Amino acid sequence: MHRKVIAPSVLAASLLLVIPASAASSVQGAPGIGDPYYPASGNSGYDVSHYDLRLQYQPKTDLLEGTATLLTTARQDLSRFNLDFGLKVSEIRVNGTKAKFATSGDHELEVTPAQPLQKDKPASVVVKYAGKPSEFKIDGWSAWQRTPDGGVAAQEPDSAVWWFPSNDHPLDKATFDISINVPDGTQAISNGVLQSQSSRLGWTRYNWRSNKPQATYLATLAIGKFDVTTDKTASGLPILNAYSKDLGDNAGAARASVERTGEVAEWLEGVFGPYPFNALGGYVPNVPSSFALETQTRPFYSPKQFSNGANVSVVVHELAHQWYGDSVSVDGWKDIWINEGFARYSQWLWSEKEGEGTAQELADWAYGLRAADDPFWQVKPGDPGPDNQFHGAVYDRGAIALQALRNEIGDEKFFRILKGWPTERAYGNAKVGDFVRYAEKVSDKPLAQLFETWLYTPGKPAFAAPAAASPSAARSLTAPAAKPVEPKSWKKIAETNTIHEH
Repeated sequence: MHRKVIAPSVLAASLLLVIPASAASSVQGAPGIGDPYYPASGNSGYDVSHYDLRLQYQPKTDLLEGTATLLTTARQDLSRFNLDFGLKVSEIRVNGTKAKFATSGDHELEVTPAQPLQKDKPASVVVKYAGKPSEFKIDGWSAWQRTPDGGVAAQEPDSAVWWFPSNDHPLDKATFDISINVPDGTQAISNGVLQSQSSRLGWTRYNWRSNKPQATYLATLAIGKFDVTTDKTASGLPILNAYSKDLGDNAGAARASVERTGEVAEWLEGVFGPYPFNALGGYVPNVPSSFALETQTRPFYSPKQFSNGANVSVVVHELAHQWYGDSVSVDGWKDIWINEGFARYSQWLWSEKEGEGTAQELADWAYGLRAADDPFWQVKPGDPGPDNQFHGAVYDRGAIALQALRNEIGDEKFFRILKGWPTERAYGNAKVGDFVRYAEKVSDKPLAQLFETWLYTPGKPAFAAPAAASPSAARSLTAPAAKPVEPKSWKKIAETNTIHEH
């Protein structure tokens, strides 16, 4: 903010008297929301309640043009606030009046409104912009993937800065309307329900709505030529799946997996409670990446997830995130176990349901697979550090922690927790400690030490057998034990480990 120098005169003193108190006391919002893993992510001082994105994309040139309207509320008097964004901005209006703006850092857009934003007062922010997302890089890297017939935005923990201005952190979730204009013959896939589709002068506009709070990294956009299938669940939820027309040898396996989305979601409702959103589905674009991502209501799957044949386990993982990760989101990125430990455990429960290995057998196998001196056991799932945020230990050790909890408190209370937690925290955010306290409340048992051992203590813990088993059956680091047998489902689950390779 540029500060004016005020001369010490009677005139200056009189001018000060007419400046509103809020303007005199307003501050600049910080260019970060306070996440120690990603200090530049998000921004402080305001919340966004809704994003209205009106976009046009030309696949031949990768040119994206957009007008983003953000409905916000200031949490303090703000003379300036930041947005996270990387493309070239031509104009910003705050409450209808042109605002000054500048850029800083890798993706900071500094906005100075004509009048300071007042605490607890709603404000509209309109940003007009254009650019080629694939040409915007941070440390030489882009979250935007170009395809032979379009482009895809799907990445974790950041993807929004490549295609719309935002408060880019899971702590600030909002509803979304996403409208995309593309050349006729090209389709645009996004989150939620397709509200309408219309064509004019060689262009087709798709209007999508996601009507529940959604983190910015869970917003997705896929433009290209797709085969689209539609259906409904028994309860009437619309299902929309989309597959690039050029998936090659992976096409059949991708369809055989993703087409079971409705079945998997209905089963997960029995484990986690009612599905929290207004739509289901998934999409498989022609991209070279290997990962999958829980983009809200419509998970993204790389074709390579199906290179060894159909794999419903990856669909189970990404759909489990709709409850654990999307509806209940991390408070900070160090709380990633709240997402990934539960999604991995859901794969173990699916295996149990399919008769391909119980969760206990999978936990035994994962536990015995690595020696005590393996670096795997040095990663703390409850606070893995930014470099290990998607480490295998967050997934496998994190899932063993849940099996240890199940063994400690028994199935009845364990599954009550799995179903109750997404209701308790629906559409909000949570820390690992919040889950621990909830589990203690439901089980009526002290569990802090169990979670301290499994989530925060480096080294390979002893792994106790189920409570119903003989005390002599407890496994330790030194006592000999019967060698576990590899569960039938293990290889398919292990094939989804590239989920982590964001």
